[in-house]
Amino acid sequence: MSAPLAAAELFSLRGRTALVTGASAGLGARFATVLAQAGATVYAAARRLDRLKELADSDARIHRVACDVSRDEDRTRLVETARAATGHVDILVNNAAASGETRAEDESPDAFADVLGVNLTAPFHLARLVAETPAGDGAPPRSVINVSSILGLVTAAPLGGASYSASKAGLIGLTRELAGQWGPHGTRVNALAPGWFRTEMTADLFGDERSARWVERNTLLRRGGDGHELDGALLFLASDASSYCTGQILTVDGGWTAR
Repeated sequence: MSAPLAAAELFSLRGRTALVTGASAGLGARFATVLAQAGATVYAAARRLDRLKELADSDARIHRVACDVSRDEDRTRLVETARAATGHVDILVNNAAASGETRAEDESPDAFADVLGVNLTAPFHLARLVAETPAGDGAPPRSVINVSSILGLVTAAPLGGASYSASKAGLIGLTRELAGQWGPHGTRVNALAPGWFRTEMTADLFGDERSARWVERNTLLRRGGDGHELDGALLFLASDASSYCTGQILTVDGGWTAR
C-alpha cells in the first residue's frame, strides 16, 4: 500500500507518458491539453498530422503522431513511438471514434463492422499493447481510460445509431473485463461516459433548434456540456486521485441518465 499524497499532488502527472487517440479536434484535443497541463508528456494521435500541428505548437509537452486507429500497424507504431522516446507508457485515453449511420436499416453489416473496428477493436488492441509495455522502476500503476458514452448505457433513439451504441456498450463491457484481468498486475481500466457535449460530432445536433431543445429538456441541468467540464473527470481517472478505482464507468452527463 502506497503512502498518501498531499492534496496538491493528487492530480499531478509529472514524469508520466500519455497517449490520446482522436486528438485532432473536440474532446480529444482538450484531453491532450489537460494531461499536458498536469505535467504529462503527451503523444497526440490522429489520422492527419497537419490537424495536430496547432495542438502540438500550443505546448512543448504534446507530440503529434499520425495514426489511423483502424490499422493494426498504426496502433503498434503509436505505442512504440512513445515507449522509444520515454521508456514507458502510463496513461492511455482511447478517444477516437466513428459515428456510423443514424438508421439501422441504412447500415450494412460491413459498415457496422467498420464502426466496431474503430470504437471497440482498436481500444482493445491499444490497451493490450500498453499493458504489455514494461513498467519502469517505481512507476505508478497504468491507467487506461476508455471514452464510452451515455449511448452505451441508454438508447440513442430517436436519434438512432446502432453501431455507435453497440460499440460504446461493448467498450463498457471491455472496460470491466480488462479491469478484472489486469487488476492483479496493477493496471487500472476505467471508462468515461460523456453526455451531450458540444463537439464536431454533435455540431448538427446543437445547430438544430429543435434538437438542442430536446437535449435541454431531457438533461437535469437543462443544457449541453462544455468540453472543459470533463477536465476533472479525466484527471481523476488518469492520476493517483483514483488509485483505488478500476472497472468503473464515470458518467458526466448533466443528469441525463438519472431521469
